[in-house]
Amino acid sequence: MLHVDLDQFIAAVEVLRRPELAGKPIIVGGRGDPTERAVVSTASYEARAFGVGSGMPLRIAARKVPDAVILPVDHEAYLAASDTVMATLRDQPGATVQVLGWDEAFLGVGTPNPEDYARRVQAAVLERTLLHCSVGIGDTLVRAKVATGFAKPAGVFRLTAGNWLDVMGSRPTQDLWGVGAKVSGRLAKLGITTVAELAASDPQVLVPEFGPKMGPWYAELGRGDGASVVDDTPWVARGHSRETTFQHDLTDPAQVSDAVIELAARVLEDVQAEGRPVIGLTLKVRYAPFVTTTRARKIPATSDQNEIRARALDLAAEIEAGRPIRLLGLRAEMAMPDDARQGHTPTRGGW
Repeated sequence: MLHVDLDQFIAAVEVLRRPELAGKPIIVGGRGDPTERAVVSTASYEARAFGVGSGMPLRIAARKVPDAVILPVDHEAYLAASDTVMATLRDQPGATVQVLGWDEAFLGVGTPNPEDYARRVQAAVLERTLLHCSVGIGDTLVRAKVATGFAKPAGVFRLTAGNWLDVMGSRPTQDLWGVGAKVSGRLAKLGITTVAELAASDPQVLVPEFGPKMGPWYAELGRGDGASVVDDTPWVARGHSRETTFQHDLTDPAQVSDAVIELAARVLEDVQAEGRPVIGLTLKVRYAPFVTTTRARKIPATSDQNEIRARALDLAAEIEAGRPIRLLGLRAEMAMPDDARQGHTPTRGGW
């Protein structure tokens, strides 16, 4: 199977619209104004060389690269480019396509020479969209996904059971797909710091720390094992979320309530398009200067907008009074169809 990942996708789309930006450090985030509160959505390779990364405050990114071209986020342009890429992948002979997001997808293919197939995919995407992609090849989804990191930019790399530990064994667990800094730190407390150590671990040893489901899953991840079939079942969002970074901190409870009501209205627009009831809400609060907390609550399944709005305000009532707030986000979890392949929507605004 193949994992196809567009190289510096958002920045590349911007270069297509403005060819004069090719080769320049590009930072995309917020409304393109580093004096406003916003975070980096993506950066070109030229900007990444200066340490700029996704999620970094835009003002800090601008300091790191004073001559960078800073652009506002244009969701519609990226979605249109993504649609064309995914249509191109679906046009490939014998391919089963599982979309993961705007800029990546798995391809299930039956071919004795996946490297040649991968290069044909790259050529097809480039011809139709003028965008470059990297392709990872693997005998499991995990190995294909991890392999793509070695293929960048615009290359092809293969990981299998035969070379997994040779390539990945000495690397930190954080290099694995699905292991972030927090999980890596918890593994380190158990004496597991490398992929090889995680691969050799007893899954039951991980259960007290991660639970009966996630413990064995992390051990499996360390071996690169797991699913080996690409699932093209139509993707269905588990939930929708929106968030707002305020240019001036909110301190008045009335302001907070108004902001939550506005967020609820935007989330409900997305939920209504799905036609499924809401079964849970999560309120994200970022206090100044940069402390983030969340409050979540399951609710009886409902599509009543007034009820959902009231439940969101109940969560807002738990916010610490008088503490300055720089960001609020609201996520609505929806009931899932029995036959759906579950997932998360591409985030809007960095949720």
